[in-house]
Amino acid sequence: MTRRVAVVGGGCSGLACIKCCLDEGLEPVCFESSDDMGGLWRFKENPESDRASIYYSVIINSSKEMMSFSDFPIPAHFPNYMHNSLILDYFRMYADNFRLTKHIRYNTKVLQVKQRSDFSHSGQWDVETENKNGKKERHIFDAVMICIGHHCDPNMPLQDFPGIDTFTGKYFHSRDYKTPEEWRNKKAVVIGIGNSGGDIAVELSRVTKQLYLSTRRGAWILNRAEDNGLPFDLSFSRALDFITKFLPNSVFCSLGERRLNQRFDHSLYNLKPKHRLFSQHPTMNDDLPNRILSGTIQVKPNICRFQGSSMEFDDGSVVEDVDLVVFATGYTFSFPFLSSHVISVSENKTSLYKYVFPPELQRPTLAIIGLVQPLGAIMPISEMQARWATRVFKGCTKLPSVDSMMKDIECKKQKMAQRYVTSSRHTIEVDYISYMDEIAEQVGVRPNILKLLLTDPRLGWNVVFGPCTPYQYRLRGPGKWAGARQAILTQWERVVHPMQTRPCNDPKPRRSLMWWKPQGEFMIH
Repeated sequence: MTRRVAVVGGGCSGLACIKCCLDEGLEPVCFESSDDMGGLWRFKENPESDRASIYYSVIINSSKEMMSFSDFPIPAHFPNYMHNSLILDYFRMYADNFRLTKHIRYNTKVLQVKQRSDFSHSGQWDVETENKNGKKERHIFDAVMICIGHHCDPNMPLQDFPGIDTFTGKYFHSRDYKTPEEWRNKKAVVIGIGNSGGDIAVELSRVTKQLYLSTRRGAWILNRAEDNGLPFDLSFSRALDFITKFLPNSVFCSLGERRLNQRFDHSLYNLKPKHRLFSQHPTMNDDLPNRILSGTIQVKPNICRFQGSSMEFDDGSVVEDVDLVVFATGYTFSFPFLSSHVISVSENKTSLYKYVFPPELQRPTLAIIGLVQPLGAIMPISEMQARWATRVFKGCTKLPSVDSMMKDIECKKQKMAQRYVTSSRHTIEVDYISYMDEIAEQVGVRPNILKLLLTDPRLGWNVVFGPCTPYQYRLRGPGKWAGARQAILTQWERVVHPMQTRPCNDPKPRRSLMWWKPQGEFMIH
């Protein structure tokens, strides 16, 4: 009999899970609590409870070639960094192409996922759902994939801000921010300098009388456009990853920090943190330095107290007549429909083997997909996790012993504690290439670099020195895709295509010797 798999959530991870189930001959049923797919990337004017929510202007921080599903490249005419509406368009194309939509039950909330009485033998789950009319149903599934993400439960640390109850203005979490128009000619404060905090501060600063950006630690600021204007993450190559493994972390940090300070001096702009570059999840923001330079944003330390419409900062400075405070203070994650003995979450920490499998279940029939914070794109990672999980469900791949899994979990926790500043934000961090390779090894699809260089030098060169795009993981093994080689060899054409919007008749140089750089661009000497 075909094994039935429950997929909880219809965002990017849920769609990848449906596709991977179908690829492995499993029968997926996806339960999506809203009326449409897309998860985090579907903009809604009014935030929905227990669901991720974004503001109207959100543009993704991963470029299209790095965030594509591995056997379905994003169309060439799409911009390299896409607005949320285009991301949703891409998801619809993906769902239509692989006929995923018919497996989704919309307006259906999962109330409970519970092990059956014979779980030790069958590995099956009882899943209780409720539709929009209040009708409840019980289902039996052979496996479950949880794809609810980690941007649903806003973290509002009001206890850290004495006097907040006296504040006469309005305050809310960044999850509830949509557009800036309401705050024209007002004074606003944004607390937090992560990606959302930086984006919202920049956007508000264009209309407010004054915007204050409050940060406890500061941050290193990266920008989307790298050397020669190419997308930043296209420099994520295997060659660079190899070098970083042999360089001391302090040396690599110093090189990166020096480069960022060449763009703008982080000390001069009051942004320089005490921690090193790779000790915190980076903040990507192209406009923040310009807004600080123009005075429309003032960087401030932590707020020590509120009093009416004024607030005092740790340096003793006071700002009065504040109208708005936005808490860009991150999120917590939880699994309210699962028993705590199945997965226990405390202070944004949980124990999962390679961030996917609960290690002590008697049967490996539950997988958490997309519960990572990558230095890179989430879509290919969720897809790779789903490829692995479905192979495990099918019995093609086995997990190691409980002891081995627990050792791996503990090792990852120790490495994270050594590298990152202590924060609830840094409990599920992974490095893109290292983690993708780690999971690909489990599936049997990690690229064989030496063989590629010997048998197909052109492809091998692109795999090693070009960006580590997801198509690399479709060159061999289960799920091999015939179009993977061509997708890799044409990826730069898709990068260039959307920017070629007018003729540019540059005079031809006298010498045109072309050298291929690891970042992928051409240099003319």
